[in-house]
Amino acid sequence: MVDAVAGAAAGAATGTGRARLAENFDTFLSLLTTQLKNQDPLAPMDSTQFTQQLVQMTGVEQQLLTNDLLGKLVSNTGTGVSTAVSLIGKEVRADTNIAALKGGKAEWGYSLDRAASDVKLEILDSKGRVVRTIAPTDNKIGEHKLTWDGKGAGGTDLPDGTYSLKVTAKDSEGTAVVSKTFSDGKVTGVEQQDGLTYLTINGALVPWDKLVSIRQPAETATAATETGSPNNSDDKTSSPAAA
Repeated sequence: MVDAVAGAAAGAATGTGRARLAENFDTFLSLLTTQLKNQDPLAPMDSTQFTQQLVQMTGVEQQLLTNDLLGKLVSNTGTGVSTAVSLIGKEVRADTNIAALKGGKAEWGYSLDRAASDVKLEILDSKGRVVRTIAPTDNKIGEHKLTWDGKGAGGTDLPDGTYSLKVTAKDSEGTAVVSKTFSDGKVTGVEQQDGLTYLTINGALVPWDKLVSIRQPAETATAATETGSPNNSDDKTSSPAAA
């Protein structure tokens, strides 16, 4: 009898996630119908015993929900805001194709697992529409950087916001070349949404679990030595891919 009712509960949960007996009236009716169909007509189960079974199953469901909640709490302990705050100011790399356009500039990194003869970089807005297509000339194996000036296909300046990068690469025979996108930058903020921890990297929100590396930022003096002109604000470099 209990097996038949348990089977009905599993069927009611199919396609909709775990069914909640205490909240879902359709599930209750399904269990009730199954119980009535499978009981002995010569010795029907009394209402008290039937109610006890429903209470037991509801208790099991609540225990499962409690376990789920505990799992989330344990996960948040390791990736909560208090832990993630320690990353503020550090240089990180995240496995993401999202970047924020601000002040006419957005940056992405991408890698090719082998040399390609044809690479197409498509920049998409928050609605998934392609706003700019770029064909880089440096398509060798390894990592590449794209710096976008925020201009659309017609040369108009697009509004600040979040944009994504789609990379399509092929070799000389038309076979797809595997590519990956990433974002390098300094963590400037941490926040939680729906129980998940997000880091602000280059102005874009990136989930904590997308991090692939963390680096201590170089000293200011070292950075000045490398650039050769720390006080010259006009000393800028541009990626060949963005040309």
